[in-house]
Amino acid sequence: MKILGIDPGSRLTGYGIIEHGPRGYRYIASGCIRISADYFPDRLKQIFDGICQITEQHQPEQMAIEQVFMHKNADSALKLGQARGAAICAVQSLGLPVFEYAARQVKQAIAGKGSADKLQVQHMVKILLNIQGDLQIDASDALGISLCHAHYQQTAQRLQQGYQ
Repeated sequence: MKILGIDPGSRLTGYGIIEHGPRGYRYIASGCIRISADYFPDRLKQIFDGICQITEQHQPEQMAIEQVFMHKNADSALKLGQARGAAICAVQSLGLPVFEYAARQVKQAIAGKGSADKLQVQHMVKILLNIQGDLQIDASDALGISLCHAHYQQTAQRLQQGYQ
């Protein structure tokens, strides 16, 4: 199963695609959609178009995305929520199911600690996917979301098999 992970942002949206199968995880692709527009609705359109293009190119079967959390700045949270909405609409328009995870869930699944920082998550993503060389933080966060979803799916499948 191919999983597209999205780390949404109104200026930089990270994406990561993995394949999860009987032999474990395989890295497919990752990167960032760099938003160049100043007008906010144009930014949302660039996110939508970028996610559609990535989805059409790599044909993932599911999408996982980080939930919005409220920090100190309400305006930033609202913009993040809108960027997230543009990404969700893009994959929904193509018929993909969407799964959502809190940042703490992703960090716990990848680094074993819900309070792990971005560099710890990046380090573990590179180990789990056997990635050599540099990996952008936003792309590693997106890959972490993909891996988190794969972990949750695998656990749910094992539980379902245990009850049959």
